[in-house]
Amino acid sequence: MMELCACVERELDKVLHKFLSYGQHCDQSLEELLCYVSQLRQELGSTALQGAPLSATLSLVMAQCCRKIKDTVQKLASDHKDIHSSVSRVGKAIDRNFDAELCSVVSDSVWESREKQQQILQMAIVEHLYQQGMLSVAEELSQESTLNVDLDFKQPFLELNRILEALNEQDLHPALDWAISNRQRLLELNSSLEFKLHRLHFIRLLAGGPDKQLEALSYARHFQPFGRLHQREIQVMMGSLVYLPLGIENSPYCHLLDAQHWTEICETFTRDACALLGLSVESPLSVSFASGCVALPVLMNIKAVIEQRQCTGVWSHKDELPIEIELGMKCWYHSVFACPILRQQTTDSNPPIKLICGHVISRDALNKLINGGKLKCPYCPMEQNPADGKPIVF
Repeated sequence: MMELCACVERELDKVLHKFLSYGQHCDQSLEELLCYVSQLRQELGSTALQGAPLSATLSLVMAQCCRKIKDTVQKLASDHKDIHSSVSRVGKAIDRNFDAELCSVVSDSVWESREKQQQILQMAIVEHLYQQGMLSVAEELSQESTLNVDLDFKQPFLELNRILEALNEQDLHPALDWAISNRQRLLELNSSLEFKLHRLHFIRLLAGGPDKQLEALSYARHFQPFGRLHQREIQVMMGSLVYLPLGIENSPYCHLLDAQHWTEICETFTRDACALLGLSVESPLSVSFASGCVALPVLMNIKAVIEQRQCTGVWSHKDELPIEIELGMKCWYHSVFACPILRQQTTDSNPPIKLICGHVISRDALNKLINGGKLKCPYCPMEQNPADGKPIVF
């Protein structure tokens, strides 16, 4: 897949290089032409003031000027046409390396209706825009698509983006107020967000030099509740006060002033705030898009195999794929259980069942193993009543 993208990218780079060269050549040619015409205009103006008739030499020069203007414009137009062929080659590279028709990969039966499909997609886009802080664009899309977005749905995103905007401007107060008001819930998540915010505020005071020493010492009292978990970090910050008269940037503690701390605090706040507000750190749209980029080549291949072998009934269920596709650890959101007997993943309608002996199989496997009202565990000799099996949740 990456090789195909690289092939298209090479063609695109050629076009961009031609556009850049053409733009520079065009600017230079027009600038030279403009200077030439301006000089001729000055000569004609001085001749007109003297009241003298237009000489044969000036007439010839004017004719040459008109010819030069015409030739320059024709040359620029011809060069511009050459770029068209390069642009068309990019389109051909895309058609050659990518399948233009992707909708056929997924059956229409996946969606209840086209209207439902459109509504789900629009809602995913709106949620993504809210999560990215593009509030005005999300509002505009909601109005144009007639989506009814509740205020309760928007409120967490509005609060999240308000605080992130302040952090990007290095204003810690909104984030600190939020962290203090949600202190207990953050502690339940084992979050160190509040401490990191206080630490960053303390570092800003250190950056103010000796004039901020007393204020920094006074602010250090905020570290008291975090002494047990962050003792080492607090000791480092207290030790940096010794070098305050010389400047922290010239001391062994210069790493405290690293701008990377602001990037890290934004990431920490986003992660912990999303956990508290019941939001995902990445929008469902971005996750779906990234997963689709991984899964699409595999699905295209399996579709071609199904059509070639005329196995149209292999892929008929809308809630599962014909093969397993590895999306990576990043896309693991919950545990899964595969029945060791039927070698199928369990579902809500076919949950895992724990037998008395402790072994776990799927409900479908349990039903198939019942013989004469009794069930014999496939992994040990224990016989048991099928009704004694208990569904389990991972």
